[in-house]
This record gives sequence, C-alpha cells and structure tokens, in this order.
Amino acid sequence: MTTTEHVYLYGTCTIDLFFPEAGIDAITLLEQYNIKAHFPPEQTCCGQPAYTSGYPQQAQQVALTQIAAFPENWPIVVLSGSCAGMMKHHYTHLFPDNHPQSIQAHRFSQRIVEFSEFLYHHLKITLTDYGQPVHAALHTACSARREMDTLQCSQQLLSQLHNVSVVSPAHEEECCGFGGTFSVKFTEISGAMVNDKCKALEATNIQHLISTDCACLLNINGCLAKRQKTPLQGEHLASFLRHRCQSRKP
Repeated sequence: MTTTEHVYLYGTCTIDLFFPEAGIDAITLLEQYNIKAHFPPEQTCCGQPAYTSGYPQQAQQVALTQIAAFPENWPIVVLSGSCAGMMKHHYTHLFPDNHPQSIQAHRFSQRIVEFSEFLYHHLKITLTDYGQPVHAALHTACSARREMDTLQCSQQLLSQLHNVSVVSPAHEEECCGFGGTFSVKFTEISGAMVNDKCKALEATNIQHLISTDCACLLNINGCLAKRQKTPLQGEHLASFLRHRCQSRKP
C-alpha cells in the first residue's frame, strides 16, 4: 500500500471508559499500514442497549447520532463484534424502506467492518512475532462469532505468531454471561456463566487471554480478579498484536 487510506475508528463505550489503550493500540497498528484512522469525538453508544431492551425510537435517535458523526464515505472499523453487529445488521431494521433515513442508514451499515476482519481480509497483514513462547486463549464474543462471523479472522491473525500457542479451554464457545443488559437483568445467571468461563481458563496454563470485545473482557477480568486464583487479565487483540509484534506490509 503506497498511498494513505482513510478510515474511521469506532471505539465503543467499554474502550472509551475502561480500555482506552486498546483504541490507541489499534490506531498504532493501522498507521503501520498507511491507514489514517479518524476518531470522531461525537461518537457515542451504538444504541444496542436501547434496541435490545425494546426501545426502538430511542435506539433510532442514538443511531442517527452515529450516522451524522461519520460523514465521509470511509470504512468504519469497529473494535467490537457486538457494536459492529448492531450497526451493520440492526440499523437496517431500525430504518425500514419507508423511513426517511432508510437510504442513509443502509449506506452507513455497509461501511461497517469489525477490526480483526479489517486487518485480515482488507489489509491482509503479515505479522512478525518478536515475543517469547507463550500459551494464549482466544475468547470470541457471541456477536463476533455468530453474527459478524469474524472468529476465523482472529484465529488466522494469531496463527501467524510462531511463538504463540493458542489453547482451547472448556466452554470456549459459550457466552461469558455479559450479554449487554442481560448481565443486569439476570445477575445470578450471568454470574454463573462467567464463573464457569473463568474456571475453565484457570484450568489451562495460558499466560494471555485475548478478545476483540472489551465488554466480555470487562466481565471476565472482573470475575478472575474476584476469584483470585490467577493473575490473568484479558486484553484486546489490538493491544496483544501491538505489544508482541511488528507488522510488515504485504
């Protein structure tokens, strides 16, 4: 890639409030490939909590804020499969064909791309691993795995790291229990689910837990810290890749 390409970066609420380093690391990685990442300060929540709680009108207002915040016809790289899924698949439900903003919403949704998918399919990056041999586990959020279908993208990126052995813990395909408002409405069920997830992680010999969804990591990290069985704390894929490797242009 010889010319600079422009993209928007959608950081998500959890990265904004709890994992800001993941956003910075993502921008650093993109810049290595002559990608200029623009971060509109007007961006807010994607609207998923309102939408899944049965408030479509409020979700529409949030969605219109996002659509206005990303005016240029650039890809919108999203650091979460959950938020990406909402904006790519459900904004079109919020704005059906007879809605005045239907065309605008549909065009916006077509520009949405999840972070690992952008790295793997669009940039086709080649990674060089400069770290020591480690064992790691990949947690893929339900939306990333089933709605955005980006599990393979994260797996393929990690497979390029010759000193990283990816372990598959028990309960790997199961939800961590966060599920947005699910963890608030069904606290005991959510707690049992994340507890099972953490027990499985503790039974492995991993040194790193990686995910492309910081909402899941917020839930899992909190449970791991509460259990005090391991110092393990998860990190976003962008942070893991930035700190471990340098990338070469294809």
